[in-house]
Amino acid sequence: MTRPPSTNQLRNWDRRYLWHPFTQMQEWEQEHPLIIERGKGSYLIDTEGRKYLDGTSSIWVNIHGHRHPVLDRAIKKQLDKIAHSTFLGLSNPPAIELARELIRIAPKGLTRVFYSDNGSTAVEIALKMAVQYWQQRHPKVGPKNTFLHLKLAYHGDTLGAVSVGNIALFHSKFKPLLFPTVEAEPPHCYRCPLNLTHPSCRMACIEPIEQIFKIRHRELAGFIIEPLMQAAAGMIPQPSGYLTRLRELCTQYKILFITDEVATGFGRTGTMFACEHEKITPDLMAISKGLTGGYMPLAATLTTDEIYKGFLGRYDEFKTFFHGHSFTGNPLGCAVALANLHVFRRENTLTRLSSKIKLMTRWLKPIADTSHVGDVRQRGFMVGIELVRDKATKEPYPLSAKAGHRVAAMARSKGLILRPIGNVLVLMPPLSTTVEELKKMVEILKKSIETLSID
Repeated sequence: MTRPPSTNQLRNWDRRYLWHPFTQMQEWEQEHPLIIERGKGSYLIDTEGRKYLDGTSSIWVNIHGHRHPVLDRAIKKQLDKIAHSTFLGLSNPPAIELARELIRIAPKGLTRVFYSDNGSTAVEIALKMAVQYWQQRHPKVGPKNTFLHLKLAYHGDTLGAVSVGNIALFHSKFKPLLFPTVEAEPPHCYRCPLNLTHPSCRMACIEPIEQIFKIRHRELAGFIIEPLMQAAAGMIPQPSGYLTRLRELCTQYKILFITDEVATGFGRTGTMFACEHEKITPDLMAISKGLTGGYMPLAATLTTDEIYKGFLGRYDEFKTFFHGHSFTGNPLGCAVALANLHVFRRENTLTRLSSKIKLMTRWLKPIADTSHVGDVRQRGFMVGIELVRDKATKEPYPLSAKAGHRVAAMARSKGLILRPIGNVLVLMPPLSTTVEELKKMVEILKKSIETLSID
């Protein structure tokens, strides 16, 4: 029997053959990478048997913990039937049943589900649907071939998603490949671009958006936003009422309202979808990450009957939405996604989450008083802690100082996995995290921040 490779052998192979995402490989090649072999509940376990609390939900996807028996069984049961068959010209039971369940829990008015593979593709589909919808349903209202989005936005890494993004570090090198868009300042209350203070500002940041709508509504196919929290921007929350007003303006100016719930969906903000906090329904909604509970790559774009009808016609009219992926509607992914929703109901996940969110808020308060912390931002189980060089002036650490990276490295040595966004430490644990585990995560995080020392 062949012996499995040792940890050192795996590390050597990793450094020799792999190219990791969002990673400076020159530095990686000098490190001793952590290799995760197993998981159980809120813990990741490496090849040496060491356990780490999963403070990132394995980059925001895990919901009910690792190796949940219901999710494990769902994949095994489906695998006994079939792993995959095409969704082009065929269908399958898990995809059909999942679509029905998604419409049941989605904001009222969303009635159709289009599957894809990941958050970027779900956004791409929403953008393409919006442009084609206006051409086919209401061609006289204007060219409707571009989009408005917020600055600091991140909606994925495919070129359409990058076009409606605005994180220079990720996107600037690809500008020649992107289509033109319109940008507006986000409601960044900690670093307000208007130098105002909430709530006395009365959300003045919406006024420039309304002006853009007035002037350019004939060319705008849609407005895209991560509702309630701009995640990859550094966990930037939106004030209460912001989404409601944007929904009203989009309706008024006949601009499709597109919500990217890839990061905010499936309980992350305390409700199944972030849109529910203000009881709004988008025209298009992109979902992924938590859709399968963190088990399989699967995404969906949900939309209304009105948009769906814009694609109906005779075969020779070619109003079809000519877009698809090889693994669209994958039965394994859909089966585990169905099980994921079943666990939500059976374990009362959202109800039980409420008290944990309140405890987390309380435990985070002492961190806000730490000398290196400028701001603590929270929406449900989504937390961003911004590290600053000077608390009074809000002067940030230069990225070369790697402040976030240093704190994350210290947290890892104490048994907590984090993935910072520059100077912002992100804590987004699985929803199933116990009260004891959650408290331990926050304690490790606080102690790790207190060790930060940069001249």
